[in-house]
Amino acid sequence: MSAPNSPAPQPIDRASVDLLVIGSGTGLATALAAHELGLEVAVAEKTLLVGGSTARSGGAFWIPGNPVLAHDGAVDSVERAAEYLTAAVQDSSPRARWQTVLDHGAETVEMLQRTTELSFTWVKGYADYFPQLPGGSAQGRSVESRPFDLRRLGSERARLQPEVMSAPFPMPVTGANYKWLNLIAKQPLRVLPMAMKRGIQGVGGLALGREYAAGGQALAGGMYDGAIRAGIPIWTGAELIDLVREGTRVVGARLRQGDAEVTVLAKYGVVLAAGGFDHNMRMRREYQSPALVADLSLGAKGNTGDAIQIAERAGAAIGNMDQAWWFPAVAPVGEEPPQILLAERSLPGSIIVDSSGRRFINEATGYMSFGQEVLRRERAGDPVGSMWMVFDQRYRNSYLYAGQVFPRMALPPAWYEAGIAHRASSVAGLAGAIGVPAAALAETIARFNSHAGAGTDSDFGRGESAYDRYYGDPTNFPNPCLRELDERRLYAVQIVISDLGTCGGILADGTGRVLDHAGAPISGLFTQGNSAANVFGSVYPGAGATIGQGLVYGVVIANEVARIAQGASVGAQ
Repeated sequence: MSAPNSPAPQPIDRASVDLLVIGSGTGLATALAAHELGLEVAVAEKTLLVGGSTARSGGAFWIPGNPVLAHDGAVDSVERAAEYLTAAVQDSSPRARWQTVLDHGAETVEMLQRTTELSFTWVKGYADYFPQLPGGSAQGRSVESRPFDLRRLGSERARLQPEVMSAPFPMPVTGANYKWLNLIAKQPLRVLPMAMKRGIQGVGGLALGREYAAGGQALAGGMYDGAIRAGIPIWTGAELIDLVREGTRVVGARLRQGDAEVTVLAKYGVVLAAGGFDHNMRMRREYQSPALVADLSLGAKGNTGDAIQIAERAGAAIGNMDQAWWFPAVAPVGEEPPQILLAERSLPGSIIVDSSGRRFINEATGYMSFGQEVLRRERAGDPVGSMWMVFDQRYRNSYLYAGQVFPRMALPPAWYEAGIAHRASSVAGLAGAIGVPAAALAETIARFNSHAGAGTDSDFGRGESAYDRYYGDPTNFPNPCLRELDERRLYAVQIVISDLGTCGGILADGTGRVLDHAGAPISGLFTQGNSAANVFGSVYPGAGATIGQGLVYGVVIANEVARIAQGASVGAQ
């Protein structure tokens, strides 16, 4: 798993621990919690970099009823969240799985506050993804890290997994900042002071010997720093080869580091927190779609499903394998990764059409729901074919696009050369360029315009949800997500379905214990994060639910292992 200029592996330095964690994303939370409980814990990371997909993510976590929400003035309760999850998840996941997130969420955030130098803040207004459901929150339950100084990592800084997207100059951009940066041309008096503040923090920090980061870099970096200062060993370049068992009980793991294979015994358990099968295209075609040929996932490169397959060999059951944290994105050019589209889909003056030239979805819907609809149509024998985001010149002049094209900037020439971007001075001209029926595209735009002018979308309800409106343009009335398209200057950019990682995997109970095919726990084996089947079944309830569940189950697993260890100690007396 080495790469040019990668740091050397951190060597495996012991043959036995109380708890062995496989994976260094939310698995770092498990290690921190276990260490605080007095357990000897170690982390084995397959790649040479620490942080997993957590470090590559936006870094928010969705944990209802946590103390940060209470401190920052959010109106929330575990009871309201339970009502929401009952309506959202329905029967796609056992209640015991998601109830654990509610019951131990506050404890998890408090643990991170004690064991790291991280500071958190509520992302006010970032609505739940289904806020209209009973118990849903239009103000949101997502929390993120304030900018964190990565220089605290010292010589270990080079081991931190890099982010997917970065600002063009040193500047820690939080999720809340991202929302407003998209509107820099529309609300400069509000946005520019914020941008200057972050710019000063970034550049000024470097002058003072600090490197402030936000998002997943802050969260993963902060947990990594906490682990280093706690003396928790994190072995990099240490790939899981197999589990060690005594009968049906898991008692350790075989790891490969370089040319050597090492057996590490774990007295009380092994935790599989090694991510999903993001980059295992054979598994993705088998479980998700035969159309998934190109690897477009943004998950950490080491996520190839190893832990899931090894758990299966040990008798573990798996589930939800057709699911991923899907994300619509600009089609990649060359070796560049897909560029995700988040706020862009909510902003007015744009639509998304399929190969028939017609809209097929509320463009502003949650990104996982977007991908699920594309896959649903494929399974129904009605594939969307090519997808195109169509927008006008006013849209291009007004908003940041794909995190890299600022307002009024031309789209990258490479996009035109690759055929993923086109422009035209008429609907017919654009239709011909992107290969969709001109009459259908003209009818689609005419119908959309007739509704958008009145501030409604009677076809798909765009802008009706508080989530849709969060990333809309508040200067656009009456609906921040809708405006007629000006047909005199149109653009089209090809869209693909990318993802933040898969979320089907190993089945577990409410304490994170891996279950066999009969539903019984496998002694000594635990799982969390994207190695496990999504706690919320086929649903993404709010921004950061993927990280939130991983963090909480890290604490829950540590508690369970500490209980087992205490029982063993009492029994030995």
